[in-house]
Amino acid sequence: MRTAAETIATINRRAKEVGVRVRLHAAEIGGPRRIGIGEDEPVVTASVFKVPVALELARQAAEGAFDLAGRVTVAPGHPTPSPYGLATFRHEVVLSWHDLATLMIGISDNVATDLILAEVGKEAVNASLRRLGFEDTAVPQDCREVLDSIGEDLGLSYEDDEGLLAGLPYEQVSALRALRPEHTCRTTAAEITRLLGLIWRDEAAPPAACAEVRRWLGLQVWPHRLRAGFPDDGVRVSGKTGTLPSVRNEVGVVEYPDGRRYAVGVFTRAEDTRSKAPERDAFIGFAAAEAVGWLRTAAPA
Repeated sequence: MRTAAETIATINRRAKEVGVRVRLHAAEIGGPRRIGIGEDEPVVTASVFKVPVALELARQAAEGAFDLAGRVTVAPGHPTPSPYGLATFRHEVVLSWHDLATLMIGISDNVATDLILAEVGKEAVNASLRRLGFEDTAVPQDCREVLDSIGEDLGLSYEDDEGLLAGLPYEQVSALRALRPEHTCRTTAAEITRLLGLIWRDEAAPPAACAEVRRWLGLQVWPHRLRAGFPDDGVRVSGKTGTLPSVRNEVGVVEYPDGRRYAVGVFTRAEDTRSKAPERDAFIGFAAAEAVGWLRTAAPA
């Protein structure tokens, strides 16, 4: 049986091959097993910050602050850019808060996220994180503010299109505030997996709220990162991606038919500015599968 050190070495070796630095944590939900790589180091969340936003939306609704079935009218031309979702719509639509959350998590819709965050409030999201004991996880910005900061730092209008930055020097891109945890939405791999564990155990908020968040995370459509490491039809993967220039992340929960569940967070930072690097997406699945595989075979701690 491989040791934790051997598993970590395997993950780091592949990370070097694909040109990324990795920060990772995987933990058995309801059990003692853990494995990590730089798991306590602050990292940029990118869209992973939408998980605590979803939790706050569900918590407030469960506690009676408003109704998830309430209708929201979204006009075309919202100022938050996104390459897909509501930002691409040409006509006015009416959705519920529940629908917006499904878009926020399912396809990482930036407009839906900013509408929700404006409703629940960044202060409330961060207060809930503090109340749950998270000191290194914070949501100081919405999507528009993150993307605007990139444009401000580069002196251009940035519309969430990484391809526009692919020709820039890496040193210029790596200095962006959006890529520095102290200036943007942040967490650690260990904290985000602990948050997922609380959600899966109904301890992060009222059980009804946790159930809503689990459902939304289970509806995420992207198969190219975390899910790529778990191709067995019997394994359920619920997750949330995060993407910014040179950043590829995903966090989620992997559930096996035997009832064992694992919270996983994989955060990567590339060593160049390429916008198309499928091997780096696939690395997230590889790293998660290696980590979870070790957890499933390791002797009890």
